[in-house]
Amino acid sequence: MTGSGRRRGAVGVMGGTFDPIHMGHLVIAETAREALSLDTMLFVPAGTPPHKPASEVTAVEHRVAMVELAIADNVAFELSRIEVDRAGPSYTVDTVEQLAADWDVTVILSAETFRELPTWHEPDRLFAAARVAVVPREGYPAPDPAWLGGTFPGRENRVTYLEAPHLGLSSTAIRARVAAGRSIRYLVPPAVEAYITANDLYTTHRRTAPS
Repeated sequence: MTGSGRRRGAVGVMGGTFDPIHMGHLVIAETAREALSLDTMLFVPAGTPPHKPASEVTAVEHRVAMVELAIADNVAFELSRIEVDRAGPSYTVDTVEQLAADWDVTVILSAETFRELPTWHEPDRLFAAARVAVVPREGYPAPDPAWLGGTFPGRENRVTYLEAPHLGLSSTAIRARVAAGRSIRYLVPPAVEAYITANDLYTTHRRTAPS
């Protein structure tokens, strides 16, 4: 995917653990793709999330499989294994710099995650390599442009603020619903729901790789 030296258009990057991927992720991705006229939206599952103990994250091949199922019907959506196949912590800036060799990259962040950006690994490198698009998150205030100017001076023109539906979904809540025996229908794509059931995910805290 990288290393050709040939720019291949505009790409959006949706990163995360996707444990599991849900309809909120897909709605945000499609909203950003349309609003920013992106050629492709890359879904980048984290291999080793730096802020979460490995024991708290479902095995990566399960998470990758669910992403593949969720995006299969959208030709503009694509799975990237760039973090899964790279050893070490999944730092977004390393991913973005690698992708930026071939694409014009925009990183899609929720308002919640955007506020956490100062705690990320070398965030200023992220702004140097890519643009950032911020989408709303239910329960979190809209970003304050003045905060961006004070925290990352000179980077204000690297950020776009998008309007998107406030769905209020979270992977944490979905896992809890499964564990409690409650329905997740219409919260995740049907194929993802079927995968979770078939692999007994979240009911018994299973986090091992598929056999």
